[in-house]
Amino acid sequence: MRHCSFLLLSCVTYAVAGQSSDTIKGRFAAPEGSQRVMVEDGSFAAYLRRLPLAPPGTSVLLHTGHLKHRQDVHAAVIDMSLGHRDLQQCADAVMRLRAEFLYSVERPDEIAFDFTNGFRAEWKRWRRGERIKVSGNRCSWVSGAKPGSSHAELLRFMDCVFMYAGTLSLAKELQDASAYPIQPGDVFIKGGSPGHAMIVVDVARTTKGRTFFLLAQSYMPAQQIHVVRNSDSRVGAWYAQEGDLLRTPEWTFAWTDRKRWP
Repeated sequence: MRHCSFLLLSCVTYAVAGQSSDTIKGRFAAPEGSQRVMVEDGSFAAYLRRLPLAPPGTSVLLHTGHLKHRQDVHAAVIDMSLGHRDLQQCADAVMRLRAEFLYSVERPDEIAFDFTNGFRAEWKRWRRGERIKVSGNRCSWVSGAKPGSSHAELLRFMDCVFMYAGTLSLAKELQDASAYPIQPGDVFIKGGSPGHAMIVVDVARTTKGRTFFLLAQSYMPAQQIHVVRNSDSRVGAWYAQEGDLLRTPEWTFAWTDRKRWP
């Protein structure tokens, strides 16, 4: 098990940009013959659709500042901080986006994640000045830190979450969504060592019911969150819900691997 780090992640970028080519919605037009699904203002789906993007052609960087070995995987880089340690990997990136959304819409008491051992890490307790003491496979809350609810403090909290949560815990925490239509915010996840998680950041449909969606991920080692490229250039970065499996450049999922937040 990794040890908790309370180092502040650097280069904070968490504000949602407007509707421009610097957002997911602005840069990625819906596939021909389809329209983006309707989403509610203030929803997680709306937040993901408006995620800010780095300029076109930006490379994906690792937490070390070096280039990701494969630069043929991404269609865009999400303009969000990463930090300098190997923390924000695949499931971590999914949790990070969820926490950023809840923080942005002032729902802080909902920011909570399960550790692999089942311990519930709650931002509401952290911001009161409590911290998580880890002893072997046991965790407990201890008092004594200075209370704080800033975004910088949220990142310290998430830094700790990244240490002790992963695909195994997140897969248990999320609910099966495979019987429902795909929606932004859904997570394709396979818990394990190794495992992987990717999040649906936008969805479009045709009048005949054909579904397209965009995926984002981080990977190992920790790297910038990026919209994943589709090898089928006819639909750009969009994936179609068809075929026997969901095949992406670095992972293959069963369609039944799709889950969502309760």
